[in-house]
Amino acid sequence: MRRSMGSLVRFAVVGIISNVALYLAYVGVTLMGIGPKVAMTLCFVAGVLFSFVLNRNWSFKSTSPTSGAFLRYAIVYLVGYLLNLAGLLAFVDWWGFPHEIVQACMIAVVAVLMFVAQRTWVFRPRAGRLRAQSTHAMP
Repeated sequence: MRRSMGSLVRFAVVGIISNVALYLAYVGVTLMGIGPKVAMTLCFVAGVLFSFVLNRNWSFKSTSPTSGAFLRYAIVYLVGYLLNLAGLLAFVDWWGFPHEIVQACMIAVVAVLMFVAQRTWVFRPRAGRLRAQSTHAMP
């Protein structure tokens, strides 16, 4: 439990820093005339690369091979991207909500998905490491 809480706090710090920076970049890019979906796509790709390094090495302290972890990370982020895109299409294009508000909300929704997927699948602890932790955790 303590390890999960530490991972959650570190994940939140990485998420806050990267999402604030990427949201500001998103607003800046859209102010330059680039459409919301293209701007979100550019920011999403930049965020995947940046956050993979920080989440792998700091948030989850993963020792799994980088190539396998990055493939799982890319899959999870592709799902998150599609969810984000669907949110923009539905709430902005169909229902007319302001894209700035929708994107801010989608960041929160996708963040929850990202943490659960990264903790349980992308950077899951190795079985041997899990056993060692569980034996140390018991009095």
